[in-house]
Amino acid sequence: MTTFQTILFTLVSLFAFAANSVLCRLALNTEQVQPADFTAIRLLSAAITLAFIATLKNKTNFRKITNFGSYSGAFYLFVYAAGFSYAYVTLGTATGALILFACVQFTMLFRGWLIGVKMRKQELVGISVSLLGFLYFVYPELEKPSLIGCILMSAAGVAWGMYSLIGVKSRQPLLDTASNFIRLLPIVFIVLAGVYLTTGLQMSAQGWFYTIGSGALASGVGYSVWYAVLPHLKPSIAAASQLSVPIWAALGGVLLIAEPIDFHLAVSACFILGGILLVILAKQKN
Repeated sequence: MTTFQTILFTLVSLFAFAANSVLCRLALNTEQVQPADFTAIRLLSAAITLAFIATLKNKTNFRKITNFGSYSGAFYLFVYAAGFSYAYVTLGTATGALILFACVQFTMLFRGWLIGVKMRKQELVGISVSLLGFLYFVYPELEKPSLIGCILMSAAGVAWGMYSLIGVKSRQPLLDTASNFIRLLPIVFIVLAGVYLTTGLQMSAQGWFYTIGSGALASGVGYSVWYAVLPHLKPSIAAASQLSVPIWAALGGVLLIAEPIDFHLAVSACFILGGILLVILAKQKN
C-alpha cells in the first residue's frame, strides 16, 4: 500500500466513524426513528455488508466466517451499539462522539494499569488532564436530562474499549468482526419482530437511508477499510488519528444538523483530547 493510499484509506475510515454519529442523530432526531429500530437495522445491515466483504476478500463461505469471533466480543458489540443509539436521543453529535472516544481510551488505559503496565510522568499528566476535562464537561449535565445520555454513551465507550482490547489479539480482525455481527443476528431478529408487532416498523424513506447507511457504509465498509489500513499505521498514529473523530463529527453536526458548538464543549474537548494525545506521545517514546 502506497503512502497516498494509506492516508486516503485512513481518512475514509475516520470519516466513516464520525458519520455513524451524524447518521444516528439524523435518524433519531430528524426522522424520529426509534433507538431500538435503529440499533437492530444498523446491526443487520452491517452484518450483511461485512459478511459479503469478508467472503470476497478471504475467498471463504458464510459458514466458515462464524468460526471466528467470540461471544464475549459480540456481547460488547451489542452493548456499544445499543448504548450508542439510546444515548443520542438526548446528546448532540459532537458531545456523544467526545464521550464515546474518551471512554474508549480511558478503558484501554485503565485495563493496562490493572495488568501492571507502568506509566511515565507524561502519561499520568495526560490522564489527569483528560479526567479533569471530562469532569468539567460532565458537571453541568448533572441536572439535565442529558445525564442519562452521558451515562449510556459512557457505557458504550467502555464496551467499545473492551471490544478493542479483544481485537488487539486478533489475527483476522475483519473476519472476527464480521462473525461478531453475525452472532448478534438472533437478537436482531427478535427485536425486529417485537418492533413490527408493536409499532409496525414505521419509518420514513430518509430514516431507512440514514439507518442502513450507518450500518452498511459507516460501520460495514468503514470497519473494513480501517482494518485494511491498520497494519500500515504505527500504533501511536492509529490511536492519535482516532482523536480527530469527535472533531469531524462536530463539523458534521454543524453542517448537516445545525447543532451549535458552545464554549464549554470546545474547552472540554481541548482538555480531553489534548490529555489523551500526551499519553499517546509518551507511549511512542517508550
